[in-house]
Amino acid sequence: MGERQRVTRADVAGLVGDVCGRGVADLERLSGGSKKGVYRVRLDDGDTVVLYVWADDENYWPAMPPGEPATPLGDASGLDQFEAATAELRAVGARTPEVLFSQRAHGELGADVALVADLPGGTLERLIDRDPGAAAKALAELGEMLTAMAKRRNPRLGKVIDPTDARDAVDVVRDRALRHLAAAANRVPALAAARERIEQHLLSLAAGLAPRTDYGLIHGELGPDHVLIDRAGRPVLVDIEGLLFFDVEWEHAFTRMRFGDAYPPLRVSGLDGDRLRFYTFAQSLSLVEGPLRLAGGDFPDREFMISIATHHTEQVLRAIM
Repeated sequence: MGERQRVTRADVAGLVGDVCGRGVADLERLSGGSKKGVYRVRLDDGDTVVLYVWADDENYWPAMPPGEPATPLGDASGLDQFEAATAELRAVGARTPEVLFSQRAHGELGADVALVADLPGGTLERLIDRDPGAAAKALAELGEMLTAMAKRRNPRLGKVIDPTDARDAVDVVRDRALRHLAAAANRVPALAAARERIEQHLLSLAAGLAPRTDYGLIHGELGPDHVLIDRAGRPVLVDIEGLLFFDVEWEHAFTRMRFGDAYPPLRVSGLDGDRLRFYTFAQSLSLVEGPLRLAGGDFPDREFMISIATHHTEQVLRAIM
């Protein structure tokens, strides 16, 4: 696509003035966002708020190929998803950013927007590195939030805005992983050479996993970078648009991978080890295909995406050896 149009101070001055009653001193687009723009707005009295913008120019994900089947694990974005996820999380006592204002198709910005309270404590990822003692308290509280979410059940899977999918979670993940393998094999020679063995391993992990009758509430992509710390040192979930009802093991396969040694306080009871193994393998295939798809476009940190894909290529190949 052509040059992306970014939000400017002039674009947000009226919105911020109406909501906060103050002027805009500075506007900074925060790094890492791939589906929406996240801007820190510095007010003229030194306070800050955060602006979410769901606009085409803020979304780096390429369109899915024609005929690609819909999946509850697909990309999720937009104010509708954000508001539904906020309500669902608050219903179980999980913290999300305070919403100061939201509007669909905001005039000056030409997109759905939300203005939320800023969280000055940074990410849980940085806190784990900087202050393990403070991080331990936040991790324990995050574990309580995940337990409460896992107990929130629905007989159908899907995004919280419309959890009506009657398929079994294992079938959804297996079919999606096969598509990811096919796409990744077209880009990575080592995966192409081992494709048959990878497919056999995937299918063997999925075989014998019995269907379930209900599903728990999961974030969908819960890493330590998607947890912010508030002024009291407490964890707050962000990037919540992908919130869905699904096998809780899908969440914990990813979360265990991302948190590493800091994961144990987050583990919930009743996880199925066979499902965890299957979902971990499928996650690695996803973490080859997705980052390579992003890296093929104009995402700003292309080398980081390639490093993720390279790491998970190694994980896939190690698993079948």
